[in-house]
Amino acid sequence: MSLFFLVFLLFVSSVTACDRCVHQSKVAYFSSASALLSGACGYGNLAIGFNGGRLAAAVPKIYNNGAGCGACYQIRCKDPKICSKHGTTVMVTDLNKNNQTDFVISSRAFMAMAIEGKAKDVLKLGIADVEYKRVPCDYKGKNLAVRVDESSQKPYYLAISIFYQGGQTEIVSVDVAQVGSSNWNFLTRNHGAIWDTSRVPSGALQFRFVVTAGYDGKWIWAKSVLPSDWKNGVIYDTGVQITDIAQEGCSPCDDGSWKLN
Repeated sequence: MSLFFLVFLLFVSSVTACDRCVHQSKVAYFSSASALLSGACGYGNLAIGFNGGRLAAAVPKIYNNGAGCGACYQIRCKDPKICSKHGTTVMVTDLNKNNQTDFVISSRAFMAMAIEGKAKDVLKLGIADVEYKRVPCDYKGKNLAVRVDESSQKPYYLAISIFYQGGQTEIVSVDVAQVGSSNWNFLTRNHGAIWDTSRVPSGALQFRFVVTAGYDGKWIWAKSVLPSDWKNGVIYDTGVQITDIAQEGCSPCDDGSWKLN
């Protein structure tokens, strides 16, 4: 691994080291979940099936040029008369360009912050004062998956999106090679969770990912992912799981020492 790449990993880790600290902000909601289906992460219509429909558009510092796509955050509103202690967990699927709130979330997620019987009262808030922090994503044993994007043009161009990125991690690099070959070609982040390359190896394909989890970066190797007859729009199981948890890097936290449960 090159010295430049090690420095890069340290930089990324320093940016994400305080993810698990609690932050104070405001949260609004989309009146229709369909507003999140054309999200900047590139998940398309599949997004509505993620995390029980509890989805979020995040401001640029959280979206992080697409590296924040798929990250999970626990959010709770502050009024104890209508807001639950545990709040709800959302998954980032879009970019929020409105700097008045850190997140705009689905109405389902917004109502999920309420105590029993108070969902409509929470919804009436419109914009809620909240506390939030990043938490590990838990996909109940699902493996990391790769979807061949509809824009791919075999054999000249391959674009993929990455699903079920568990733990509390960021994928910062993706390489592809023919199964059994050590001749790796790098992919670039096109936008959001979409990675692409115009140097597509022939035959069945393997992938390797560089994953950051707090202070460290490591390779995750999926040895056989795409068959030689891979097709656009199909989701392929990588056979590997990502479960790394970021180290707690804030002492004290940026926005107070209170912790979500």
